[in-house]
Amino acid sequence: MIQSAVRNIDHPDQPPVPRSRIVIASMVGTSIEFFDFYIYATAAVLVFPKLFFPSGDDTAALLSSFATFGLAFVARPIGSVLFGHFGDRIGRKATLVGSLLTMGIATFIIGLLPTFDQVGYLAPALLALMRFCQGLGLGGEWSGAALLATETAEKGKRAWAAMWPQLGAPIGFFFANGLFLLLIYTLDFDAKTSPADHAFLTWGWRIPFLASAIIVIVGLYVRLKLTETPVFAKAVQEGKKVKAPLAEVVRSSWRQLIAGTFIMVATYTLFYIVTTWIVSYGTGKVSDASGEKLSFSYSDFLELQIVAVLFFAVFVMVSGRMADRFGRRAFLLVVTALIIVFGLCFKWILDPSTMNNGVMLLFLILGMTLMGLTFGPMSAILPELFPTNVRYTGSGISYNVSSIIGAAVAPFIATWIVADFGVGWVGVYLAVAACTTFTALLSVRETKTVDLTQI
Repeated sequence: MIQSAVRNIDHPDQPPVPRSRIVIASMVGTSIEFFDFYIYATAAVLVFPKLFFPSGDDTAALLSSFATFGLAFVARPIGSVLFGHFGDRIGRKATLVGSLLTMGIATFIIGLLPTFDQVGYLAPALLALMRFCQGLGLGGEWSGAALLATETAEKGKRAWAAMWPQLGAPIGFFFANGLFLLLIYTLDFDAKTSPADHAFLTWGWRIPFLASAIIVIVGLYVRLKLTETPVFAKAVQEGKKVKAPLAEVVRSSWRQLIAGTFIMVATYTLFYIVTTWIVSYGTGKVSDASGEKLSFSYSDFLELQIVAVLFFAVFVMVSGRMADRFGRRAFLLVVTALIIVFGLCFKWILDPSTMNNGVMLLFLILGMTLMGLTFGPMSAILPELFPTNVRYTGSGISYNVSSIIGAAVAPFIATWIVADFGVGWVGVYLAVAACTTFTALLSVRETKTVDLTQI
């Protein structure tokens, strides 16, 4: 059974916060954040190369678009430091509101930006700036949502509680791609044949970005009704707050920072290969080293992704139960080994000569299943590595520095690898990333039984 309510020990006179509100606040917030993030990822392949970068070389435009996509990952560690400072100094609740607003406002503005034909190079510059702001917001969002879940969890069920913010990722992905797919069908858009003045490219692509304002308002409503987490309130009562969380976490927890960063690398690399890069490869925007291209239509590919992301959601939930039962470290070691095997099979699964809808769907389902299993426990294991007074900062830095190593460059590197060496080597790249995660997991102790109020 789910605990019905959580009492704020800092204000015992206040009524306890219903468990359902905490679940919704942690999950809805990350759903909104990831929805915003994924509509950009989709547009980075489908729209931005055509509208925000000079025409001529399609591959160069795609790589430029991926570069702005990666810019957010540079901003995310900065966001984790900025929001982590306030999260460890003034509390989780207020910081979560700030991160949500930062991400939401930047996303809304992207929907209003002029294109390259209208304002020249100012267009990609403004796009890059808003993408940077998106990264700042997400840099503070994840760790706050994870701490909201873990610091209010029942004993022995922390990984299950921490699973809820992770579930926001497939939910956001589902609605982002679903909305784009709906627009493509409604406006009868074909990425390969539709003219530059098509309604989708003129105004249709802007709708998901502008619509994000509605769900941001919903997220704010839920989060403003929260109280502070009991673990943080207890730390405040005991005088454990520090003036400079960044300096303290580097001084006292630098080993955990390094380990946490590399624990996330396989997860990030896997996800952005099976979501962002695979779209460009599957729809024929880049060819294999042999010169062969896949030829899925963009709408067909989105349909396959939407089916596969359901497996992501289901196995995030499975991972929460498994990590509580077997421990975070042991469970993630097994999953990471499976990711290595999966990467080494790319050459055969993604062979252009044998590719069809069924094979691509199998690839996406395998990737999303493994993603759910590895992503689910991350919001438990990373916070558990750090003491309360630097937990927001430490877990956020690990999570977001890893995003640079594992995610920011993944679509770019994979695009280069497949063009020069073939699709099998993209899988080797994933396997190498997973090996670093496997090593990092071996270097840490099991955190399942850690008492968050005692560290």
